[in-house]
Amino acid sequence: MEKGLVSIITPAYNAARYISQTIDSVITQTFKNWEMIIIDDGSTDKSLAVVKSYMDTEKRISIYSQKNGGSAAARNNGIKRAKGQYICLLDADDTWEPTFLASQLKFMKEKNATLVYSSHTRMDENSKEILKPYIVPKQVTYRDLLKTCSISCLTGVYDTEPFGKVYLKEEFKSLRDDYIYWLEIIKKTKVAYGNPQILANYRMLNLSATRKKNKLIIPQFKVYYSVEKLNLLQSVYYMANWALFGFFKYRK
Repeated sequence: MEKGLVSIITPAYNAARYISQTIDSVITQTFKNWEMIIIDDGSTDKSLAVVKSYMDTEKRISIYSQKNGGSAAARNNGIKRAKGQYICLLDADDTWEPTFLASQLKFMKEKNATLVYSSHTRMDENSKEILKPYIVPKQVTYRDLLKTCSISCLTGVYDTEPFGKVYLKEEFKSLRDDYIYWLEIIKKTKVAYGNPQILANYRMLNLSATRKKNKLIIPQFKVYYSVEKLNLLQSVYYMANWALFGFFKYRK
């Protein structure tokens, strides 16, 4: 582990349309001590070529290719290769504001925290805001996170120094894998702290699983019942909370 280094893990599957915006948002960070590890998850478009065009001049970016295995497998591939004290998961169609890393690391120090997250905008495929920005709660516990995931993938920053690296459940492919990741971490840290600053931009694509909650019902229940080992009554209780919070979270 290289103390102070931030490792940014980006899975990329047919991401050629947006990945330049994602990379540009990393390059323009005011905090400069980072590495960006991009995992090409069996793309059939020009994603690989786009990333390689940056690598000629930007040595902090690397890319590795694998057979298509879903975002969990791609993220794990990146985490295994990460050298940094801090781990961030940034998808290939999302972006950060220039002060994201500097603000989050400062906030982490102020809170003496191991896991932090932030507020963010929500935009469509044309980078136009489509919902009000999501303003995060000041802090969450494990039970809070069971009710609703306030840690959006693109805003979480995890300090590996106290507990080491944490990996995702690959059997979930690209559904709820990041949610389980945050649950695993918060069971170690006990609490995570939310930065109210709007520091990132989450792209809600028409085909996004987040926009089609019906696709998530079975995987969400499996998280409670099979992964977290809650009993049936507890699983139903948290499912009901998840559905209710989701309604308010994504309404216009």
